[in-house]
Amino acid sequence: MLAQEKIYHIYAKNQCLFHSLKEEEFNTTWTTLKNMIDVMDTEYNAEDLSYEELVINKEATLNSSY
Repeated sequence: MLAQEKIYHIYAKNQCLFHSLKEEEFNTTWTTLKNMIDVMDTEYNAEDLSYEELVINKEATLNSSY
């Protein structure tokens, strides 16, 4: 059985703010960012935030050569 893991990248206006977050860290970071945008005066709004979810094969990553 292949060991798979989800990782996440978070973007604001197509700029990567956080990359390769594990699921628990993503959930915390995503919630925090959405709350911050609601209360702070920034150039971003909630519609500017997006994320990408990737499923990676941990075994293939560990055995890959560069």
